[in-house]
Amino acid sequence: MLNLLRLAGPEVVVPASVAMEIQRRGPTDPTARAMTNTLWLVIVEIPSIPAVIQAWDLGEGESSVLAWAYAHPGTQAIVDDLPARRCAAAMGIPVRGTLGLVLTAKQRGVISAARPIVEKLCQAGMYLSNRVIQQALTLVGE
Repeated sequence: MLNLLRLAGPEVVVPASVAMEIQRRGPTDPTARAMTNTLWLVIVEIPSIPAVIQAWDLGEGESSVLAWAYAHPGTQAIVDDLPARRCAAAMGIPVRGTLGLVLTAKQRGVISAARPIVEKLCQAGMYLSNRVIQQALTLVGE
């Protein structure tokens, strides 16, 4: 479902720490393979994490994503981690999550149904409460 990221823009910036985390999954992992074969995924080094973001004690990947967005005003950060989303809100960083990308895909006709993708995401380990799932699916008429 990597193509859903394309809905965020013509290029998607991936901090090197996030790319390395994905690459550690091994060469047979489809996302790891896509990192090297997808031209619109642009891997960038993040020189430093601002102290204001470090204070939130987030994971390295989330911190890197927010640091990039913080340094590039108007950039939308794609994060699902709740503490990272709270940090982004406190800093005025626009944020979208995976669920938001799925809903956008449905609204734009890229996918015919959001429910099967949401179910796959939950099966893969993404936590979404039943209330959030129902609210989201209602927004797209499912």
